[in-house]
Amino acid sequence: MASKVRASHILVKTEAEAKAVLGNLRAGDDFATVAKKFSTCPSGKKGGDLGWFGKGMMVKEFEDAAFKAKVGEIVGPVKTKFGYHLIKVTETK
Repeated sequence: MASKVRASHILVKTEAEAKAVLGNLRAGDDFATVAKKFSTCPSGKKGGDLGWFGKGMMVKEFEDAAFKAKVGEIVGPVKTKFGYHLIKVTETK
């Protein structure tokens, strides 16, 4: 199992928004472009890239989803105290 993951995410306020954005991604829109347009997180300016993180560095719900995801897979919406996340794991190690 991965000890660290590198992930990008898109953070929005509502589950409905997350599902609409997920529809765009499933239709083939580029994750980084969509993150820049819709994410309310400062990481959105970088295409949603959060860099590398290990266990215990993110809120539990987010971390659990990121560590279960396969590289390239988009998971979510994942609800946390910050809102609703769509998560894409880009690398593991």
